[in-house]
Amino acid sequence: MPGYSDRDRGRDRGYSSGPPRFGGSRGGPPPGKKFGNPGDRLRKKHWNLDELPKFEKNFYQEHPEVSRRSTQDVEHYRRTKEITVKGRDSPKPIVKFHEANFPNYVMDVIGKQNWTDPTPIQAQGWPVALSGKDMVGIAQTGSGKTLSYLLPGIVHINHQPFLERGDGPICLVLAPTRELAQQVQQVAAEYGKASRLKSTCIYGGAPKGPQIRDLERGVEICIATPGRLIDFLEVGKTNLRRCTYLVLDEADRMLDMGFEPQIRKIVDQIRPDRQTLMWSATWPKEVRQLAEDFLKDYVQINVGALQLSANHNILQIVDKENKTIIFVETKRRCDDLTRRMRRDGWPAMGIHGDKSQQERDWVLNEFKYGKAPILIATDVASRGLGMGKMTCFASLCHGCFVWV
Repeated sequence: MPGYSDRDRGRDRGYSSGPPRFGGSRGGPPPGKKFGNPGDRLRKKHWNLDELPKFEKNFYQEHPEVSRRSTQDVEHYRRTKEITVKGRDSPKPIVKFHEANFPNYVMDVIGKQNWTDPTPIQAQGWPVALSGKDMVGIAQTGSGKTLSYLLPGIVHINHQPFLERGDGPICLVLAPTRELAQQVQQVAAEYGKASRLKSTCIYGGAPKGPQIRDLERGVEICIATPGRLIDFLEVGKTNLRRCTYLVLDEADRMLDMGFEPQIRKIVDQIRPDRQTLMWSATWPKEVRQLAEDFLKDYVQINVGALQLSANHNILQIVDKENKTIIFVETKRRCDDLTRRMRRDGWPAMGIHGDKSQQERDWVLNEFKYGKAPILIATDVASRGLGMGKMTCFASLCHGCFVWV
């Protein structure tokens, strides 16, 4: 297959015992100083690009079939799929998986999924990400965005030097919630194992010990919520010296949840010539400002209307499966509606951010296997639950009543 030259896949991704090659020690907090806000103990890095090791990030080789596609064909495809592209030198979209020229270790896993064609965000996003460009992807949940950034990320990692002892991750994915982080990690593990890539999931509400052990053993891919990652960076349990591929998933949601200060502290720890990919379901001015601050000469890809949002549809009939998800705005309303429905005999369970991780996992499992076929969730949990076929989805705004 034409495409990327790949390193020797027969070698384990070993870790040498020498000192870190990418600058200094792990750098914990200065002794004797007290701090209040998350990230206060992190010192802002002052990067000198001339002193940093060079790295590759452009691996895209346009497939001959893509090269032969006319401008009219490209415009027709984008119009049909509701793809809008802004930015300089954006590559043409692909329309078939083989046109991405992914290495065999990626194509083998894709081939087992029995998919027909890439989704619109994948068709346009893969060529952009593989070209090493910064990009913003605006698409609704269920669009295939996770693979849009993970597969180019795996290719990126496999063209970098192997990790050495003390090195942090090469690919960092920041996500707003534990549920989303766990789902991304499952996909990363599935697609990364063919090339022996290690990944871990870092989030609050779970014991720190196993997460710290994963980081200290060395992982190429780290999926993290901002708060827990800040904790580990502050005490020197990991570092971002090797990070050259940064993903901000559901950036609008992270801003809604108040994570902007933590995100900025984290990004300050990453070399400025990294590749950055930002994903969002909406495009408000706060997200636009974040893109301007973190991305350079980026390509913006939009699938659907710019005003799209994850839960604007009041009702979607999907299939004849007896499952229903109801999204509400507040934790209090979630608990209240759950109690009322259970009192009336409905098999409903609720999930929101105040639930313990063990309880949230249990509720999702009960719902997934049909033991409690009605799930009531706050909008924090409203994206990326990955529950498969539902009878319907309902989004309850303030003052609205929807019968399900």
